[in-house]
Amino acid sequence: MTNHVRLALVRPRGIISLARASAQDLFDQSTAFGRLALVHVIMMAGDTLVTVSLAGSLFFSVSPTEAKGKVLLYLILTIAPFAVVSPILGPLIDRSANGRRILVAMSASLRAVLCWMMSQHLNSLWLFPMAFAVLISSKLYVVTRGALVPEMARTDQLDDHSDCVGGAGWPSEAIQQDKGFSGFNAQLTLLGTLSGLVAGSVGAAMLKGIGAPSVLILASFIFIGATVASLRLRRPAQVLQDEVAGLTQAQRDLNALSPIGDVEVVWGLSAAALMRFTVGFATFLLAFGLRRANAGLGTFALALALSAFGSLIGLAVVTRVRNKLPESTLLTLSLLATGLGAAVASAHATIVVQVALATWLGLWAAVAQPTFDAITQRNVAPGAQGRTFARFAVRQQLLWVVGALIPVAITLRFSLGDGLLAVLMLSAGLIYGLGRRFAHH
Repeated sequence: MTNHVRLALVRPRGIISLARASAQDLFDQSTAFGRLALVHVIMMAGDTLVTVSLAGSLFFSVSPTEAKGKVLLYLILTIAPFAVVSPILGPLIDRSANGRRILVAMSASLRAVLCWMMSQHLNSLWLFPMAFAVLISSKLYVVTRGALVPEMARTDQLDDHSDCVGGAGWPSEAIQQDKGFSGFNAQLTLLGTLSGLVAGSVGAAMLKGIGAPSVLILASFIFIGATVASLRLRRPAQVLQDEVAGLTQAQRDLNALSPIGDVEVVWGLSAAALMRFTVGFATFLLAFGLRRANAGLGTFALALALSAFGSLIGLAVVTRVRNKLPESTLLTLSLLATGLGAAVASAHATIVVQVALATWLGLWAAVAQPTFDAITQRNVAPGAQGRTFARFAVRQQLLWVVGALIPVAITLRFSLGDGLLAVLMLSAGLIYGLGRRFAHH
């Protein structure tokens, strides 16, 4: 493994070191993880452009009443892709380690075609089935990436540290120091956030200047680039292909009895899913609050940009403390800090405070998600990670949609919405912190 990757694994020193290691990985295309990082950057840019174009055409360009109906339909569609991804594509991801890069390329190429078609049908009902297909393709990549992170990391470690590999193909010392690959997850989150910020700025300028179709056409070309980059993903080492291709009988039995995983994973999923609920709720509480206040897309875009900035701060927190604090402690802090932030915002219910709350939520969501991904990657057998990440993605997306539906279906003042979030997340933090300890005992 190269020195900069080892730095990200063993000696975290905050966001500067993370950014340096992320940039070095991204521009070092001789490593398996570096190629995955490039794919992720391009994918996140394309997804951001699609989001910008749909926000401009489905929400801020129509009346609030019409927007509510379109948003409800879109939210329902965001759940449906997982009905395909989880039972069908999850096991497919697990059957062949080498097939995962093909699935990533298929995800990108399909979105390239669909974005071009959507640009021609923005004002027709054909937009919704095409958006549905784009969502399926996007979730296929999200699920596959979860299984690819440890696979690419181990491939690099096997290439450069073959002398420390045990009989099962696990470079145990390096992985234990990494504590579940959270360093790699944080790098991808940082790169994806920065890519989304750049793409979002370009997309917003194009949306205002020449319209939503141009944004989708640009997204189509971006996904063509993602397809090419996906085909360059490294093949995993043979020992990993053998390991991922199947499970032992004991692992199959355990997976059948407990498809979610062990106690740590179960409780971690609950915490991560509640964070997703909070993000969905707060996003649409702010969006419809801005519509009622006659604020434009610019204010909402500012809130999203500050949320992304908060994510960068959250990554700085993760990289500085991930080897010093247990992952469960980080999840507990995320829940409690989110609740406290919502409590403060409920007492000062202004648009400025809501934008600040978006920054705060971005920070703690960025702490929670890579932490939970690391728990899953460490505690779930490699041969079951595809279907496991698919199941987890279903639960998290479902909670995000449920959270988003509430302020869409019911008109809520900022003070009331923030107060509900405060009660929920403070209670969740206490239950998670105490409950997982009780479950272990």
